Order: sequence, then C-alpha cells, then structure tokens
Amino acid sequence: MIRTTPDGVILEVRVVPRSSKAGLAGRQGDALRVRLHAPPVEGAANAELIELLADALGLPKRAVSIVGGEHARSKQVRLTGVDEASVRRRLPGAAGA
Repeated sequence: MIRTTPDGVILEVRVVPRSSKAGLAGRQGDALRVRLHAPPVEGAANAELIELLADALGLPKRAVSIVGGEHARSKQVRLTGVDEASVRRRLPGAAGA
C-alpha cells in the first residue's frame, strides 16, 4: 500500500467517484479507499483526489501527483516531502498496511 522512494512515498489508492460523501473511507484490499464527489470526467476526480490527499497530509498540492492509473479507479499517487511514518499517522486507513 505504501512504498518508500528517494523523494517521498508512493501510495496505492482506490477511488470511488460520484460518491455522496467525499473523504477517506478506510482500506480496500491493499489500497486506501477514497470517496470523491467529482465524476471521472475531464480529470475532475483526479483533481479532487489530489486536493483531498494534500489537505489530509498537510502538503501543498504540487507535492501530490498521480503516477499510475490516471484513467482507472486504482491509482498510484506520489507524495513528495513526506515519509512513510507520517503518512501512516495522518491517514487513518493507511495505518494497518
């Protein structure tokens, strides 16, 4: 679910677009489940995902980027300037992985 890289971490995420309630929703398999209001159209869901993770981790949006699965529900998100331990502390669903 979380892999350490030289500049930060890669986080496995499973998104649920068009959800009535946006936010972190625990784990789904080996990924952090994230519910989003936005539909998966014209990058709206990806933009909301980046904003939600940046806010949850206290990072600027430029430190969060999608590196895999841009057009899929399962995504790999790079978080720069943060370590694995702080991601686990700040994201409740990531703690057990």
